[in-house]
Amino acid sequence: MKKTVYGAALLALLATAAAHAQAGFHWNDGDFIVTSTNTFDNELLVYNTQGALVEQSRTGGSGGVTGNAGGIAQDRGLLAVVNFGSGNVSVFRKGGGRVPLQLEKIVPALNNPVSVAFGRHHLYILTTTYIESHPIGPYGIGAIPDGKARLAVADGSAAQVGVLDGQLVISEKSNAIETVDLDYRGAISGSPRVVANIPANVNAPFGLATRGDDAYVTIAHANEISLVRNHAVLTVTASGTQMAPCWAALDGPFLFTANSPSHSVSRYAVYGQKIIQDAAVVASLDGAPTDIAYGDGLAAVVDANGPVSHVSIFGVDGDGDFKLKSSITLNNAATNGIAVVRNDYGFDH
Repeated sequence: MKKTVYGAALLALLATAAAHAQAGFHWNDGDFIVTSTNTFDNELLVYNTQGALVEQSRTGGSGGVTGNAGGIAQDRGLLAVVNFGSGNVSVFRKGGGRVPLQLEKIVPALNNPVSVAFGRHHLYILTTTYIESHPIGPYGIGAIPDGKARLAVADGSAAQVGVLDGQLVISEKSNAIETVDLDYRGAISGSPRVVANIPANVNAPFGLATRGDDAYVTIAHANEISLVRNHAVLTVTASGTQMAPCWAALDGPFLFTANSPSHSVSRYAVYGQKIIQDAAVVASLDGAPTDIAYGDGLAAVVDANGPVSHVSIFGVDGDGDFKLKSSITLNNAATNGIAVVRNDYGFDH
């Protein structure tokens, strides 16, 4: 009796898998791509992988950020969006039914926020001159920071924040890559310190991607990518034919950079202290990219071209090759931030 039931279930499963294969189904086709209009009345835009708009919700704040990366961050059931003009961050929680994301709280920042990151049960907010930590508890994200510090340069050129083991790493375009320690709770402790061995030709540290103790930081105007570990630059690699690598995302052994003036995405193999360009161009874009994100076998890039922006959604295979799934054109040049979110129990890390 049990064998008959199990056999029927297996046949049904195989039939479903075959139908999905014939229809071109992929496990991540239920995921969402999120960006923001970055306009005065800032709005969250949520797309499915086919490029259809499934949600458009006001953040409750004002946009206006430029020259940044990581303007949107997500962690399991939470998603944060910077509102530069109104000096706060909107926090959305995964919803149910027809609304994927629901506005939960607006968290005030010390001044204009440019980048956000989650880690160690905290939301970290990078503003133009400060870095601050907000604890995440049973009642959501705390409105009052449990740690804060003034940046090393603090001239308004802050670009992105990322989370390392026990530290945060921060880029300021005025030629500073810096780290700040976290205490046992995950709160900011002490003051940011500029890392050692920054190249002599450093020119505009910009985007970054982190994993464990490693931070891969682009030095955009020097056409370089650097590896930062243990408060020092260990390796610097040139971007070759692709100019101004500005934003970065990690996928296993691969690092992807979005190259603004070259309108392209490059792929690097990263291991140990090595950063080796594996493919100069894995994707070409219509405009200058302004951010890149990776998650659940998908890469998403937002770019700007004249009065419009584009959101490009790619499937990424095991070799790190990109295949375009859909492209969206927005009649807005200010579109900012990008994230890939999973449509299951929570968001992908």
